[in-house]
Amino acid sequence: MTLQRFSNLPRLRWVSLLACLSACAAPGLAQAQGAADYPNRPIRMVIPFTPGGSTDILGRTIAQQLHQAFGQSVVVENVPGAGGSIGADRVAKSPADGYTLMMGHIGTLAVTPSLYPKLPYDPINAFDAVAWVARVPNVLVVHPSVPAKSLQELVAYAKANPTALTYGSGGNGSAAHLATEYLKLQSGAPMQHVPYKGTAPAVNDLVAGHIKVMFTGIPAVIAQLRAGQLRALAVSSPERVKMLADVPTVAESGYPGFEADQWYGVVAPAGTPKDIIAKLNKQINASLNSPELLNRLSSEGAQPTPNPPEVFAKLIKSEIERWRPVIQKGGVKVD
Repeated sequence: MTLQRFSNLPRLRWVSLLACLSACAAPGLAQAQGAADYPNRPIRMVIPFTPGGSTDILGRTIAQQLHQAFGQSVVVENVPGAGGSIGADRVAKSPADGYTLMMGHIGTLAVTPSLYPKLPYDPINAFDAVAWVARVPNVLVVHPSVPAKSLQELVAYAKANPTALTYGSGGNGSAAHLATEYLKLQSGAPMQHVPYKGTAPAVNDLVAGHIKVMFTGIPAVIAQLRAGQLRALAVSSPERVKMLADVPTVAESGYPGFEADQWYGVVAPAGTPKDIIAKLNKQINASLNSPELLNRLSSEGAQPTPNPPEVFAKLIKSEIERWRPVIQKGGVKVD
């Protein structure tokens, strides 16, 4: 339609047509402008767990770093429930404009797809990976009464005494639960699971000798290890951990390829503009190399993992595939 033909339209239809054209163009224009001056208003960082845990601590730390870098408020919102899936669902259904982010972790992004078969969101297609923040190696610890000084000896003892070992975790479907079930599948060592309502009470019972074994994040047991109340047999990471340099990896202990670290990262609703994701990724990666954040991560037993968004996206997909057979074969179910 030519401009001359436009001019022959009645005034009312002309105004309506212009309004329609403006509405059609607005989303793309707004997106382009938003990407150019992002962020120009507060950002919301959703933590899908209660305050005080590692996900919350890391999420608040990243939020503070983004606030300092961008000069905009980053409001932290804790939305716990259903293994993190309630908060994740809220983020998945938020506008894909870069103003809603989530600090996810292995449970929320890689475990819940197999634990909760009727999730209200698709964990792969509902989010865009923004930044892989950190990994936290797990350590396999035993009560001193267990007559095993290595993982090989623990497996041999368990097989010779099939009902002797009980292991604790922070709950059914928790990272500690899955790491131990993964080890059981790899080694064939029989151990009975005792779920607790959190890591702290499980550690307390382990120190007291009520349970005998636990696979958990290093910060949760480092004080007890240093006090000689527990014994470390192996770490879950591909390489040894500086904090426990004398403790071998599970892979070194006879199970090549074993890896069961906890990990954390930032995601955004699917469809978030790529240049906004790139801007966030660049800033978060820069923050991960700052002395302040390095010290904070170290205090949490975490190792920084600055990478492009594509690497984090690949990790999420591979971890979903890693943990699905563990959950299915181990008969892992949530309460």
